[in-house]
Amino acid sequence: MALRQLFSFALVLAVMLVRPAWAANTDELARQLQALQQIVGSFDARLAKLESVTQQNQPLLGMLQEVEALKSEVAKLRGQAEVQVHQMDTLGKRQNDLYVDLDQRVTDLAKSLKSASAASPEVAPSPTATPAVAASSPGPVATASSPQLDPMMESRTYETSLDHFRGANYAGAIAGFKGFLKAYPDSTLASNAQYWIGYSYFALKDYKSALAHQQKLLAVYPTSAKVPDAMLNIASSMIAMDDLTGARKILEELVAKHPGTNAANLATRRLSALK
Repeated sequence: MALRQLFSFALVLAVMLVRPAWAANTDELARQLQALQQIVGSFDARLAKLESVTQQNQPLLGMLQEVEALKSEVAKLRGQAEVQVHQMDTLGKRQNDLYVDLDQRVTDLAKSLKSASAASPEVAPSPTATPAVAASSPGPVATASSPQLDPMMESRTYETSLDHFRGANYAGAIAGFKGFLKAYPDSTLASNAQYWIGYSYFALKDYKSALAHQQKLLAVYPTSAKVPDAMLNIASSMIAMDDLTGARKILEELVAKHPGTNAANLATRRLSALK
């Protein structure tokens, strides 16, 4: 009996010693499970918040997409602008090259005239040369009102003609710009077209035609921004035809009436060479 009681006591004691360890493990697992549930609940709450914010900001997302599209368009336009700048640089270089050749001709001509004057003082350029040339200036030409035409076609026609000039196809440029003036006599680019016709004749060394067409620009488009350049080209044509008296007069008028322009600066340099 005592042995049985002792065995029962030992069994109860063993259960009491084992149970706390098992119970402790169960409590720890429960706490970990509860912590995981809290983390999952937190993630669910954050996900729901994000979904709500996304739904509320759909207009903003649309605006961002529009901004990206505009950025792409701006990049495209910037590329086109860079191409235009390159084309204008090329055009300016070609025009400057022609003027450099003329400047050298002016210098050489001025030296030869000084030498001739020293050898024969009684010989001098006729002062009547200028009025004779000026008298050949064509008067204003009346233009009939043109019908309303496609402005895109107008721009393309002008650019095509200008491309001929850039490519040194001066005959093609003359034909193109003359056709442009016939089709679009009231265009804002009309005076520019008239200038390039005259300058194309100058490039072809047809100085008489160049002079006439630039004088026509002065008569028909007196307020055009191309007037200083046209006057410089007139003087250049006169120099090429050995009319130095008329050239000096035009260059002096250009410097007086259009100071600060690139054409006036070139005219000042050319006058120095003619002295």
